[in-house]
Amino acid sequence: MYRYDHFDQIIVNERVQQFRDQTRRFLAGELTDDEFRPLRLRNGLYIQRYAPMLRVAVPYGLLRSDQMRMLAYIARRYDRNYGHFSTRQNIQYNWPRLEDVPDILAHLASVQMHSIQTSGNCVRNITADHLAGVATDEIEDPRPYCEIMRQWSTFHPEFNWLPRKFKIGVSGALADRAAVQWHDIGLYLVRNDQGEVGFKVLVGGGMGRMPMVAVVIREFLEKKYLFSYLEAILRIYNLEGRRDNIHRARIKVLVKSLGAEKFREKVEAEWLRTRDRLILDEKEVERVKAFFTPPAYDRSAVDDKTLERHIAADPAFATWVKRNTRAHRVSGYRVAFVSLKPPGVAPGDITSEQLDAVADMADRYSFGQVRSTHDQNLLFADVHQAHLYALWNDLKRHNLATPNIGTLTDMICCPGLDFCSLANASSISIAKQINDRFTDLDYLYDLGEIQLKMSGCMNACGHHHAGHIGILGVDKDGVEFYQIQLGGSPGNDAAEGERIGPSLGKGEVATAIARILDVFVEQRDGDELFVDCVRRIGIEPFKARVYAGVESKKVRAYAHN
Repeated sequence: MYRYDHFDQIIVNERVQQFRDQTRRFLAGELTDDEFRPLRLRNGLYIQRYAPMLRVAVPYGLLRSDQMRMLAYIARRYDRNYGHFSTRQNIQYNWPRLEDVPDILAHLASVQMHSIQTSGNCVRNITADHLAGVATDEIEDPRPYCEIMRQWSTFHPEFNWLPRKFKIGVSGALADRAAVQWHDIGLYLVRNDQGEVGFKVLVGGGMGRMPMVAVVIREFLEKKYLFSYLEAILRIYNLEGRRDNIHRARIKVLVKSLGAEKFREKVEAEWLRTRDRLILDEKEVERVKAFFTPPAYDRSAVDDKTLERHIAADPAFATWVKRNTRAHRVSGYRVAFVSLKPPGVAPGDITSEQLDAVADMADRYSFGQVRSTHDQNLLFADVHQAHLYALWNDLKRHNLATPNIGTLTDMICCPGLDFCSLANASSISIAKQINDRFTDLDYLYDLGEIQLKMSGCMNACGHHHAGHIGILGVDKDGVEFYQIQLGGSPGNDAAEGERIGPSLGKGEVATAIARILDVFVEQRDGDELFVDCVRRIGIEPFKARVYAGVESKKVRAYAHN
């Protein structure tokens, strides 16, 4: 993974000192709230319902074991012994004291981490496929380009005060595991008819009050023009994006108002005018690629039968391997997920003890690295299959081995009203309600992949628009209600879900989910996926069942209150 050079470290250290002085002046009354607000936001510091929230950048989801240990130390010393992984692959602390934040940033800087541009109207943390570099369907590893983009976008003088926040997602594989089409700019590494690898460029994706799937504005872009094209897009947005209405300031609104073709024409004209001034040097690409060379894989024991013996001897382990591991491009290795969705735990939360344990496991089993995912889990990307059984036992000891990856209970959930000052309704309590109701893993396995995503307000931090089942919390005269959407997707078939009807009371959500699953079980065609069934039969059968209150015997047999 990328390591800071001398200049990187100086920049981050100086930002810590700068913010330390800004915080001192604010606490001394020398800066007003309005003056301090943009300064703290550029350092990832929000003021939430009960305490500040600090968002720490995890570029494209990649972490070293020493960084994990520092995150654990910060959780113990400055928070309440835990952190929360978000859908941006970042980690957040919900309880730091404002006066301690400069010290936290100094600790982060000591392990080459920071919180720069994790908030504010700038280019935020760039996200990528969590299987980058190990995926069996990968065209090219996107991480070197993500790293160069991170360096390019940090403190970029022209794009440091955009009309609104700006997010970039990148994938180098055939399957989109990074929700690329839901980003302000989405980039796919693709191969053209001549066999050359370049970028397909999409613009205008985003969730929130006006959810939109990004549109393609260039089918193939040569790699050398990546940054000149990105700057052309951002320049058009910076010049023409709205600044008079925060709800209409995202680039998706500009793309929609101009029309995709008109927006593309403007970008192309700007790009043609300036493209030769900013060429991505192949030497720089190769320099950064050197940080992402594969580890020293053990290729001497590809026929080792240890894994098969453990699978045959231990059904629980066999289930975990099937559900929580994935194929690796190198024979003899597997990708192993760390589930942050055990029953009774808020999705994405991890304790300081677990952070330390994951760091130790990373050193023991995965070349000292761990990754955070778009779905609020962690993973070890490079586990020798002979070590999987030992890893599983270590994960079990720390409540990190729930075999539910890809199931209904592997849900995305924002902090909601429990923490967020913008939220209208609780999310964590609804997650618990669903976990309490659906406890039979065999039933969840029978249902197949279901992506449930939940947000506590229209800002959509829980990506409810893109859920196979999406849940949105709303406020009605001080009472929490929940809207349900069906048929959304974050992947290659990206789409916004369709709302099934009126919002439901807080105590009715899990029952409504049970009734929705009832219809799926009855209408499913063979091994059809839930989202495909919804799209085939439409939402009317689900709507009728939810609001009629009929529940089948099969669902009752598996869904427990």
